[in-house]
Amino acid sequence: MAFDSLQSFWVMDGHGPYVWTCYIVFFAALIGLAVWSLGQRRQVIARQRWQHRLAQRQTHTTDPDSKKSTA
Repeated sequence: MAFDSLQSFWVMDGHGPYVWTCYIVFFAALIGLAVWSLGQRRQVIARQRWQHRLAQRQTHTTDPDSKKSTA
């Protein structure tokens, strides 16, 4: 094993604060990016649903075939 104890693993010959800070920043950025991506995905899906409903409403209200009577 490269380290004699858990304490020496955390300290890493004086480089521990730098190394662990880098890991924290990396994982925080990774989690932040994942959360942001999920939010963007939800917004795109919601916008597509809204546009689809709007297009359906416009088609139903402006479609000349929908006003024809079959009698």
